[in-house]
Amino acid sequence: MTSFNDREKAFEDKYKHDQDLQFRVEVRRNKLLGLWVAEMLGLSGADADAYAKEVVSADFEEPGDADVVRKILADAQPKNLDLDEPRLRKRMVELVAVAKEQIMSE
Repeated sequence: MTSFNDREKAFEDKYKHDQDLQFRVEVRRNKLLGLWVAEMLGLSGADADAYAKEVVSADFEEPGDADVVRKILADAQPKNLDLDEPRLRKRMVELVAVAKEQIMSE
């Protein structure tokens, strides 16, 4: 019975690790996305960092990415940025790989 309990604990630990990694990757992706949009908005330095934090915080409003997309598109519209939902979602997918690579190398 001990080996079964050990296996069960190992699966639980792996699941917990995977969930933690996924959360960290999503937060990093949102930060990188926020910095990308901040540059398009003409923000730099501390203002760009503050905007990136707003994007990260927006992701905690509801499950999924819709809250982040909604926030960024709402911020982009008054500035007439060349940014629509398909382009934004494509960039989000690209940044997942970048974020995961950054986190894995830390």
